[in-house]
Amino acid sequence: MPAPEPINLKEKVRRLPDKPGVYLMKDRLGRILYVGKAKALKKRVSSYFTPSRAMTVHPKIRALISLIHDFDTIEVKSEPEALLLEGKLIKQWKPKYNTDFIDDKRFLLVRVDLAETLPRFRLTRLRKEDRSRYFGPFAHSGLLRKTLSQMRRQFGILLSDATPQLLSDGTWQLYDDVREELYGIHNLVAPAAYRVRVDEACAFLEGKSREWLETLRTEMAAAAERQNFEHAAELRDIVFALEKTLAKTRKFERDQPFVTPDSDAIAQLGAALGLDPAPRTLECFDISHISGTYCVASMVHFADARPDKNLYRRFQIKSFIGNDDFRAMEEVVGRCYRRRAEEGKPFPDLVVIDGGRGQIAAALKAFLALDLTPPALIGLAKKHETIIFPDERAPLNLPLNSPALHLLQRLRDEAHRFANTYNADLRSQKIRESVLDDFPNLGPVRRAGLLERFGDIDKLRRATAAQLSEVPGFGGKLAAELHSFLHGAPVSDPAAEAP
Repeated sequence: MPAPEPINLKEKVRRLPDKPGVYLMKDRLGRILYVGKAKALKKRVSSYFTPSRAMTVHPKIRALISLIHDFDTIEVKSEPEALLLEGKLIKQWKPKYNTDFIDDKRFLLVRVDLAETLPRFRLTRLRKEDRSRYFGPFAHSGLLRKTLSQMRRQFGILLSDATPQLLSDGTWQLYDDVREELYGIHNLVAPAAYRVRVDEACAFLEGKSREWLETLRTEMAAAAERQNFEHAAELRDIVFALEKTLAKTRKFERDQPFVTPDSDAIAQLGAALGLDPAPRTLECFDISHISGTYCVASMVHFADARPDKNLYRRFQIKSFIGNDDFRAMEEVVGRCYRRRAEEGKPFPDLVVIDGGRGQIAAALKAFLALDLTPPALIGLAKKHETIIFPDERAPLNLPLNSPALHLLQRLRDEAHRFANTYNADLRSQKIRESVLDDFPNLGPVRRAGLLERFGDIDKLRRATAAQLSEVPGFGGKLAAELHSFLHGAPVSDPAAEAP
């Protein structure tokens, strides 16, 4: 049987139209190597077979050209249609060289090596086939670096520049500077407790990845609408790569062996506290304030040694103003469990109070004042991680490598983080609202009316003068002056100008 005549690629190119379309480069076995789009098929495809160009292109493109045995084209009506069809065919066929070119752009990824004792969050431009978790690629490197800095403060994780120190008791000192005070997260941590921080940070970063994916899709559509097709194609490639990473993340999680709740830590905690059965649901309270101001409290809930954030609660102190941790603890514990009792909902197996003898006495007082039978109740004093009981039992210190202690530390640290976050939110809101102090003739009644109507200063800035005038006490003139003031125009104080 005679061999088939070789395909004359140059002749085939000459017959192509100067119209938009998609081309598919194929090897000798008919496998699709690469899918591309073209504003003019003839001009674009012919560029692959120009000898002078072959020596100036990227080595991977030269390798592609050397393998091309044939090509097909699909003519379409417009360049936007070509862009859409190109993307559809890349997804359908997953050509080797499309994937290689996308990966070769080396957008930033975040790598977390779970084999490390203390996994760090590192930036990389190369994905390896290992057991690390990868997030990305991310097109906006500045936003990514800012997000990682935020995560370090929020979750207490390590980035690539950290040099943690192993201590003699088996715990790790994460930083050797004042970041513990700045971040509000404990600097001494056991590997198991740190791994919980990593899990939470990974979940947060995956959520951010999905959020950025939607943003990229919107930007891609907008670029195509502006007929900026090269930028739209670039964004589409990032979208494809990010979708691929998220799919691999889901597969990674499915392939991991199922890990049961930390039953050993729960059992040891029950034995240490004399609780039978061992406590599976734990709640912890913490008070946060700055020299008595912005006094708030948090309650976090763990079930089977894992956070259940749907049951977290936060409180502003209502019964007094000032610095009194004991009164604050009594108030929030009373408010929390009075409502729980009224709604017929169960109490946890164990309540942990962040503090010592005075805080736990205040918590017990709250139950007794409401005539409620308290659940098992302990305090955890920070200085030596001492467990304090509300009765006559002597304080208890568990070994620093105890899984039971690590569970209590994770619970307490999470309550501390949640309270500090709420405190910081209130301070930020107060700082933003203080801009109203510089607006003349704005008394407490009008100020309260503004914040009640708009909620916060950011929404107030977005209000029109007409909307401001709807607030009691604001006529058209005063509303217009406030609107100008909030948008940077100076407003004179009539009282200051009076002779």
